[in-house]
Parts: sequence; C-alpha cells; structure tokens
Amino acid sequence: MSGHGTHQADLFAGKTYDPSLDKERLAKLARAVYEVMIDGKWRTYRQIQTECVIDHQVQGSEGGIGARLRDFRKDAFGNHHVERRRREPASSGIFEYQLTDPKNPNTK
Repeated sequence: MSGHGTHQADLFAGKTYDPSLDKERLAKLARAVYEVMIDGKWRTYRQIQTECVIDHQVQGSEGGIGARLRDFRKDAFGNHHVERRRREPASSGIFEYQLTDPKNPNTK
C-alpha cells in the first residue's frame, strides 16, 4: 500500500461495491492488513484478523482479509508478493500467508 499516486476511490470496485458504504471500511482494513503483514512473517487469516483488531482496532472477516491480500498483488496496491503454504499438520487444511514487498528485500 505504498501510495503510487492512486486515489482510494480508484482502488476498490465490483458489482456490489458502494463507495458511500464500503470505501472507508475497505481502506481501513487494507491499511491494517498491510501494517500487520509487511514484516514478512507467516500468519493464518485468524492471526491476521486478531492482530488487526488488537493493533489497529479494525474489524474484518477472514474473507475480507483474504480479499485484501489478493488486492496487494495488484499494481494499484504495490504489486506485492503474497505466498501461501499449508500449516502443519498439512491435513488440518489451514493455510498461512506471507506478504513481501518486491521493492524491499528486507521484508522477507
């Protein structure tokens, strides 16, 4: 979310997106997820969700967090790398995620 000259209004879209209802909420969640994840540590959606609430007082569903992580792969959000791996035991079906900034090798 390193501002690339794109205004917040340009970042979110979709069939059900209503800027008057969603813009501020999505922007706050995106900022919180970014701030939690940019350290390069691996986390589950639940861990990200907990840290967003504790550290940033921002609520978000696991689905919303996943959507924001996918956003970070887009050019408008910084073209970050988002990796996914299975948490042990692999049979648990739980995944964890890592965000890295391709322009900053120190985030890995």
